[in-house]
Amino acid sequence: MENIIAIIILVIVVGWAATYLYKAKKSGVKCVGCPAGGSCSSGPKKKRKKLSGPVIAKKTIVISGMNCAHCVQSVTDSLNEIDGVSAKVDLNKGCAQISLDREVSEDILINAVEKKGFLVEDVCN
Repeated sequence: MENIIAIIILVIVVGWAATYLYKAKKSGVKCVGCPAGGSCSSGPKKKRKKLSGPVIAKKTIVISGMNCAHCVQSVTDSLNEIDGVSAKVDLNKGCAQISLDREVSEDILINAVEKKGFLVEDVCN
C-alpha cells in the first residue's frame, strides 16, 4: 500500500515539474530557474569595457554559482563598474579574467562579485 502511495506522489511531483517547465518554455522563458526569472538577456552582448590607461596587471577570479548568461552579465557589469577594471566572465570556466590599469585591491573585486550573490573561490595573479 505504501508503495502505491509513494508512486502516486512521485507521479504528481513529476507531472507538476513537467507542467511548470512546459508553461515556462511556452511563455518564452529562456533560462528556467535563473535568478532573473528566466529573462536572460538575449540581445546583443555589451562591448568590453576599455581601460583609460595601459594594463598594469591581470587577475583571474574563480567564481562558483553562475548558471546562465544572466549570471555572467550580472558579474561582468558589477566588476566593470569599478574604475580601472575591465572584466570578461566565462560561464563554462567559472571565472572572470580581469585587466587593471591601476592598483585595485582584491577585496574590492571580491565584494563586487559577492554582492551579486556568487561565491569567490580564489583570486589568482
